[in-house]
Amino acid sequence: MSCVICTKWQEEPEQRIIELDQTLVSLNRDQFFPGYCFVYTKEHVTELFHLEEAVRNQVMAEVTAVAKALYSAFSPDKINYELLGNMVPHMHWHLVPRRAGDPLWPRPHWCEPHSELILTDQQYRERVALIRAHLAKG
Repeated sequence: MSCVICTKWQEEPEQRIIELDQTLVSLNRDQFFPGYCFVYTKEHVTELFHLEEAVRNQVMAEVTAVAKALYSAFSPDKINYELLGNMVPHMHWHLVPRRAGDPLWPRPHWCEPHSELILTDQQYRERVALIRAHLAKG
């Protein structure tokens, strides 16, 4: 079985933010929403109930820590959390900092197409470093 989430960490090293105990965190290449990132389980699972309770609690704590770091780093009006898995059946969250002034507000970020915002390599490095710094602050 080929899973794009299982291979994401290896195939997109420039997007890596941090490896936590239960999850990996990567920046989304499209930064139309500044700070948009993915938090995905190291283990290939599709449902929260597939995880033992202690692991599930740790996964949720890690998702929360990343959301808090994004909130501190980007000062959004809201963090959107998306966990679907219909198209890519590997547990992963889209954490999307949103601002009331963004063109798609208040609709979901995927409700209509938008032009991707691709950064320079240096801008990606800076954005990754910013998020790491806020994660370190706790």
